[in-house]
Order: sequence, then structure tokens, then C-alpha cells
Amino acid sequence: MVGALQHRPRTEFTRRLIALGGLAATLAGCAGEQTGTILAPATISVPAQAPRTTGRRMADEADHAKLVASFGGEYRAPATLRLLSEVTDRLVRASDRPEETYAVTLLDSPVVNAFALPSGRLYVTRGLVALASDTSEVAAVLAHEIAHVTLRHATARTEMALRSQLVSRVVADVLNDPATGAQMESQSKVTLARFSRDQELEADAAGVKTLAGAGFDPFGAARFLNALNRTIALKSGTGSGSEPDMLATHPGTTERINLVTRAARRIGAPGLGVDERARFLAAIDGIAYGDNPGDGMVRGSRFLHPSLGIAFEIPDGIAIENTRNAVLGTTRDGSRRILFDQVESSTGRSLEDVLKATWNDGIDSASIENRIVDGRSAVFAVSKGKDWTFRLAAIRVGESTFRMIMAAKGSADPNVAFRRWVDSLSGVDPDEARSLKPLHLRIVTASSGDTVEQFASRMVVTDRALDRFLVLNGLDRGAILRPGQGYKLIGE
Repeated sequence: MVGALQHRPRTEFTRRLIALGGLAATLAGCAGEQTGTILAPATISVPAQAPRTTGRRMADEADHAKLVASFGGEYRAPATLRLLSEVTDRLVRASDRPEETYAVTLLDSPVVNAFALPSGRLYVTRGLVALASDTSEVAAVLAHEIAHVTLRHATARTEMALRSQLVSRVVADVLNDPATGAQMESQSKVTLARFSRDQELEADAAGVKTLAGAGFDPFGAARFLNALNRTIALKSGTGSGSEPDMLATHPGTTERINLVTRAARRIGAPGLGVDERARFLAAIDGIAYGDNPGDGMVRGSRFLHPSLGIAFEIPDGIAIENTRNAVLGTTRDGSRRILFDQVESSTGRSLEDVLKATWNDGIDSASIENRIVDGRSAVFAVSKGKDWTFRLAAIRVGESTFRMIMAAKGSADPNVAFRRWVDSLSGVDPDEARSLKPLHLRIVTASSGDTVEQFASRMVVTDRALDRFLVLNGLDRGAILRPGQGYKLIGE
């Protein structure tokens, strides 16, 4: 979370809390999760490529620049990008429409995600690359995206409508310009294509076929989806990743694993194609892992933002997503959600006025309460909708004003958990801030006698090092390391 959010009306924040993830849920690729918040698969497909005028090409470039900015910018890793581009070229040649062209961009985001835009650009996050264990796994994700294109899942929607809606969401939700975003959205006659459950499964099956046709291991799709499922379980703390994803139009990950496994078996037995593990690991050695400390990061049960000088305890059961402009969070079932952001506040303006201005007239005036939280001035309030209860607070920290919002669905009042969360807000000790260093993937070659437990103990993580090592390397409990084979570790 960087910078300050401009004031937004209550309806905007109600939407952001209830439809938690906003742009991220819209742009989430077909294999998706957030660092903290688990996102369901959602897809933007590339429809048939039409001839482009100079004006349209310029618009495409502008859209590309805004989208890249919203995901943290491009990540500079020449070896990784070169591998992704070569994989994409192989897949396209093996697809049903080999004449189509794509350009791959590697995004500087810990989100596990991949998606395509109408211009023919493919986007892959470093978070997705970090989760994959070999070339066939990352190729499976790209093959799935290409399948959406070749199957023409979005032909009912024009390219211009897709572009207009996409840019309006980026501008309004991520680039912090709701007025322009609303204007652009009004110009679009259709919404972004969201593929139905059947279309997702169809793209999975077609992607496996393309994967095998390009000479990759067709079982790579199942391996990657299994890694995603295990990541969801690890982050949610449930121990199970089998629950359906948050977007109802998309199948659960377990169902997708079963489908792609059956599709691969129809092609042949395990061992087909090549997984190119050593080459893949060499290409990703040293890439950044997880959040950038300057933009805020999770350490254990705390969220810290050294640049803003604040920290807080993450409420129990909440998994958070650190976006460009706000920290969002949700429980696994979506019944409780949080939002933390920084708001503009002119000198001399009361916190009560700030809260009202950013939430409009939805506040119960009788609920407004002035308090001191850890020596800082704060205002609390309640807003109730038809299905949700919102607890709100505006807190002044130095010259900055922050807002903390917790929403609970139904009749539940989140007051106790909300006050505990607000009370946990604190400054960041300078020594602690200096100790927060970016993490990277390090590829280490196993020697004879090395064990999983030994390698896991070398991981620079705050909890569940063994589980994280196993998931990161696609290993099961009881696995034995192979001498001479590379494995991913998280280090500084």
C-alpha cells in the first residue's frame, strides 16, 4: 500500500468490502491467489485479433502501461522473461491458431496470477513463476490462457468494450481516479468477459492438449494446480484447499485437478514430454519472493509498512491482500472483511468530518465516538446496511490519517474484534524497519545425505517452514531429496 487514497463515497467502499478484491478479482488469472488473500480464478481473454489503427495501438499501449503500474511495474529478470517468451512461442505453434502472436510481460507482484488482454499481451507475475517447479507447470498456465483465445470464448464481446471496461476498473480501483473510471465505464456497452465454469474446464482440457503438442509434460497442469491448491490451504490455515474458489462462476481447484489429470492420461502415461526442471530453476534463481518491504509486508501475524511507519496485528481468521492503495482482508467464508487505507486530510479538519466525508451519510450519528488509541486521536462509528454491519475508525498518526474498517455479514456485530484490531495499531521501530529485507528465491543443489528438514530450516520464513518448503518444491511429506537436483529456498 503506497500513497494516500482520495476520499471516496460510502457506496464505493461498501462495494470494495463486499466485493473484496475489486480489480484483483476481475483481473485474477486462471490460476490465482494473493499473498494473504486467496483470489479465485477469473479470466480476461484475448478475442480474435482485428487490424489495428495507429490510434488503437496507442490506446493499447496506454492500457498496458496503466495495468503494469497497477501490478507493481515490470519485474526485470531477463532469464525468466526469455524462458516465458520461448515457452509461449512453442505453445502458440502447437495451438489451433498458430498465426496469433503474443507478448509476455513479467509483473513485479507476489500474486500468483496470469492473464491476457485483448491486445494479445500475456501477463505472468513473479509470484506465479515462483510457485511453479518446472517449465511444464508454467507452460500449463500459459496454455490455459491461450486456449481461451483459440476457443473464442469472448467473441460475443468486442475488443473495444473489453478495453474500455478494463481501463475503467484499473483507473477507478487501482490508479485512484474514480471519476474518470466511472466515465470510461459508462462508455462501455458490455462488461469484461468472465468465463463460465464450463468454459474454464474446456480451456483446461484444451490447454493440456496444447501442452503435450508443444512437447511439454501434460501432467504439468495437474502438478501446478495441486501446488496452487496446497498454497490456498497453507495461507488459509484450513489444511484443505478443496473448497470452491470465491467466484461462483469458476470451478474449485480440486475439480480442475481431476479434469486435467484425466486429460493427460488420455494422451499417455506419466513421463511424456519434458519438464525441463533444471533449466527452469536456473532461470528463476534469485528472483524476488513475496512483498516488497517498502510497500508493506506480512511478518507472522503482523502487517508492517516501514514507509508509512505503521503496523498492526492481523485479525484472527483474516487473510490479507496488500494492494497498491489499501490493505484488504477477508475470512475464508467471506463473512468478515477489513479495509485499511490512508486518506487525505487537510490541516484543521476533524477526524469526524474525515470519516463522514469518506463514508457519506451512511453513518449512525449516535454511534460516533472520540477516543485516544495508543496516544493517538481517533473517531469510531457504525454504519449498517441491509446485509452488512460496518465498524469504522479514522486515526491520526503524526500528519497522516488512516482509516480502519471491518465489515460483518448478517446480524453479527464485529465490535470486539474491530476494537482489538484498532488497538493493535502501532508505529514501526526503526531497527525493525531496517531488518525487513526483500526475500528472494535461492536455488540450492542437494548433496548426498541432505534432508527435507535440513533444507526447510534454512528458509527465511516466520512460520511453517517445512510446509512452505514442501509446497514450494512440489514435494509431499516423507519425500527424500535427490542428490544433484536443485530445490527452491526462501532467503534474503
